[in-house]
Amino acid sequence: MSTPDHLGRRLLQLYAGLALYGASAALLLRAGLGMEPWGVLHQGLAKLTGLTIGVVSIIVGAAVLLLWIPLRQRPGLGTVSNVFAVGLAMDGTLALVPTAHTFAVRVPLLLAGIVLNGAATGLYISARFGPGPRDGLMTGLHRRTGRSIRLMRTGIEVSVVITGFLLGGTIGVGTVLYAVSIGPLAQLFLRVFAVPPAPDRSAVVATATPEQAILPR
Repeated sequence: MSTPDHLGRRLLQLYAGLALYGASAALLLRAGLGMEPWGVLHQGLAKLTGLTIGVVSIIVGAAVLLLWIPLRQRPGLGTVSNVFAVGLAMDGTLALVPTAHTFAVRVPLLLAGIVLNGAATGLYISARFGPGPRDGLMTGLHRRTGRSIRLMRTGIEVSVVITGFLLGGTIGVGTVLYAVSIGPLAQLFLRVFAVPPAPDRSAVVATATPEQAILPR
């Protein structure tokens, strides 16, 4: 059975990672040099609806989670927490960090956002409480169709970027830099924050991890 210390570390990693993920996405937005693929969609929908980008992220995450039903995916604590925690952390960070107007500020914000996003990914995935809604959608489609995860991820995220751009989301050098660097960064931080596996499995905690889904976005 998992020890309290072991479970406590995993919970800390989960929520620290989700909060950091939302904060890093907010930094990318404030940098104004291009969002990550799903961020482009969230930004576009926020402009269209007038909702905050964090609220849009929560709504989109919940909608994606509903798509798990026909894919017969089973969410974990991390999956459900991801839907709410990332959006709340994003809005909270945006309330504290002003928009950057000069490249001397925007470029460091962009780089910090990308590196922290990689660290956040390593934190919450290593906690092994289940994949986020978007990662789970891609791994679920991989299992149902037999197509590679890389193909599923690329197809979905290209569609997401195009849709978000048409709605007014920002695509730029940051989007490209994120795409080529997030995979290596996430793999690095997965090793840094790896938690030894528990000796048993809990019915409440999903132990499946989507490391194989951490590909360039």
